Amino acid sequence: MKSPSATLLAEVRTFRQNHPDVRYVDLIALDIPGHFYGKRYPVEMLEKVAAGSPLKLPQNAVLLGAQGGLFKIGDYCFNDGDPDANRRLVPGTLKPVSWESQPLGQMLITSDGTAAPIEFEPREVLAKVLERLQHKGIHPVVAFELEFYLFDKKLDNGLPQFARDPLSDDADDQPNLHIERLSRFSEVLDDMAQTAKQQGIDITVITAEIGPGQFEINFGHCDDGLRAADWAALFCRSTRGVALKHGYRASFMAKPYLQFPGSGMHVHVSLYDAAGNNLLAAHQQQPLRHAVAGCLELLPHCMPIFAPNHNALRRLGGTVNAAARASWGFEDRDACVRIPESDPRNLRIEHRLASADANPYLVLAAILAGLEHGLEAKREPITPLNEDRNSGNDFPVEMLDAVRAMQQQPVVRDKLGAEFVDVYCENKRQDHLAFQQEIHAREYRWFL
Repeated sequence: MKSPSATLLAEVRTFRQNHPDVRYVDLIALDIPGHFYGKRYPVEMLEKVAAGSPLKLPQNAVLLGAQGGLFKIGDYCFNDGDPDANRRLVPGTLKPVSWESQPLGQMLITSDGTAAPIEFEPREVLAKVLERLQHKGIHPVVAFELEFYLFDKKLDNGLPQFARDPLSDDADDQPNLHIERLSRFSEVLDDMAQTAKQQGIDITVITAEIGPGQFEINFGHCDDGLRAADWAALFCRSTRGVALKHGYRASFMAKPYLQFPGSGMHVHVSLYDAAGNNLLAAHQQQPLRHAVAGCLELLPHCMPIFAPNHNALRRLGGTVNAAARASWGFEDRDACVRIPESDPRNLRIEHRLASADANPYLVLAAILAGLEHGLEAKREPITPLNEDRNSGNDFPVEMLDAVRAMQQQPVVRDKLGAEFVDVYCENKRQDHLAFQQEIHAREYRWFL
């Protein structure tokens, strides 16, 4: 068996042989708000890193706010000397970038698996949850679904404009699910799909969604939770790049239009033992009920993860299929936790609450923590929506309330890590306060 460095070195050398025109590779990782940061490396230096040379970036790059600034969080950022932290290359993620004007490559990096992982790095948080489940003999299989909007490339005084229909050059301003929209926007959608596949992402179904210019991409079911979240993160990056190349903007913003549906991140999760048996289907599906109860119990305390910004909170309880309370149901898209119809082998939950711009590593970590808690506590869930349309538990819909609920919940602190919870909640609180530090035109209209 090859050593990790030998495998990485072979990957880099094969990439250089297949793409001799690529001179630089972007080494990238996702920060807390879900944006990529990193460095652009000459490809010959990448060989040295693959062979074992240190790869270091500032630890506090993970802590960036939504606008890229640093907040004082405990002793981080301003009282710690801004130290470097080791990162490693993620095998299998070195791929060509086709949406830039010049030949380029990209590769994921992470602190998980290093000698001193960053406790609040999103990928490391998920890695720890998955490792704990593996030690318990629980093996998740995961599939993400992502909704997004296409806008015209040009903004109108900072506001998005409807995407132009390539056939008529009219604005695609009518909400509908017509499959003809896939044909009208096929050039950009096909390029998005092909580019995603070049990145190693297993995408499957493409759907025209209800909102004007809104689409959904489904990913294949994956038995590696980290890879499944990698796919979701990388898809957002490549899709935005491809859209710009075609004269559009692609946005995963949760609620770009008040009058139209928001964009969500739906996550399908099933749990198996080492022999491949579906744990949720055992004992007349009693573990499924326990898992649902755990998800619903922790859901109100993970809202800063599922709805990570002011705009994402606007989406909740919206026009269609966006829950206003923590609820569950069989084949019910109004529920936060939906149980799709399936055979026992494929029995799973579909967690539908997260916004499309949420951090996929943290969303999956929070969902798995809820499932794990439910299997341990073995409580019965509340009544499903199929039996009572008013069933459900309240969750916070204001960011500061959500942050307090998350930071004070002992199970969340235990499952996701107390250091991560404290850092994440302070990051969200500071982002929220920074967002408020601007007087909008509406305030002058109302109060001047």
